[in-house]
Amino acid sequence: MDKINQLTTELIAPCGINCSVCLAFLRDRNKCYGCRSDDLSKAKHCSVCKIKNCEHLSAIDSMFCFDCPVYPCLRMKQLDKRYRTKYNMSNLYNLQLIKELGIKEFFRLEQIKWKCKECGGTICVHQGYCINCLTKKQEIDSNNG
Repeated sequence: MDKINQLTTELIAPCGINCSVCLAFLRDRNKCYGCRSDDLSKAKHCSVCKIKNCEHLSAIDSMFCFDCPVYPCLRMKQLDKRYRTKYNMSNLYNLQLIKELGIKEFFRLEQIKWKCKECGGTICVHQGYCINCLTKKQEIDSNNG
């Protein structure tokens, strides 16, 4: 696996969430390196995540939930609803894109989507603003088409 594919695979959770735009990944202190990382400092909710640790997913030895025979399960639907409502992001849509375009292209599109148009930093999905310059995502979206 080439380096970019390894990096992108590690940063995209089985549920389709992009860990590289997560507050825990973007912060300087107690940094989390994604739910797939072996790092013990990752966020506790990532370590105990029922989706990441799902017996169906491990039984089929797959990287993503879309390969699961019960996809989308109730947990995935609930997570998707929460993320669509609170953060204007759909993990089910993300998984659809990964399946259709591949992980490398999905990650490339995500980098464009979450890049701050003001300073080039990263917009945090959970905070809704750029971690570097604090420009809000909606301000960036409305000012730049």
